[in-house]
Parts: sequence; C-alpha cells; structure tokens
Amino acid sequence: MKADGIKIEQGTGNVFADLGRPDADAHLLKAELVTRIDRIIRQRGLKQVEAAKLLGLSQPDVSRLLRGSFREYSMERLLRLLTVLGRDVEIVIREPRSPRRGRLRIAV
Repeated sequence: MKADGIKIEQGTGNVFADLGRPDADAHLLKAELVTRIDRIIRQRGLKQVEAAKLLGLSQPDVSRLLRGSFREYSMERLLRLLTVLGRDVEIVIREPRSPRRGRLRIAV
C-alpha cells in the first residue's frame, strides 16, 4: 500500500516483532503487564512516592518503569508487583486453537 509515495506496511500487532527485536513476545507481554500496573496506580490515585513504598521500589525506579524502561524487570517480578497491588494472577497453559506456534498473551 502506498500513500503519497510512502510505502505503508501492515503491522503484526507486536511492535517489538515489527522492529525485529529478539524475544518480541516476551517484550510485548512485559509492556502489557507494566500498562496494567500503571492503570492500577492511576485508578488508586497514588503518587509515585506512595506507589514506590507499596511496591518496595524507589520513586525513580517507579518513574522509569512507568515510562517504559522495564528491560531489567523479569516477568515474574512484574507479576509479583501486580499481586502487591491486589490483583490475582493466573497462568493458564492450553492447547493452541490452531496448528501454529504457541503465543503469550494477557487476558482480563
């Protein structure tokens, strides 16, 4: 597809895969977990200092996390932060619905 001489490509739904990042599925999952953490903090009206105390992090760490710098956080640690924020986390492993490679995703 072209618009005004610019080639436009359909994305895959995973920006990390589109950029050719290794472990793109894991990066997308971590980004979704951080988005949920951010949403909960905002819904509770917590300031970053309050969220930091609750989560056992420093305020600068909370700021970096919420601005998308989560590379050093494991998925397990992000899941634990969600439980500290009062969320239940379930991990479900099932057969795929089609004969393709399995995938990682978050369901609400």
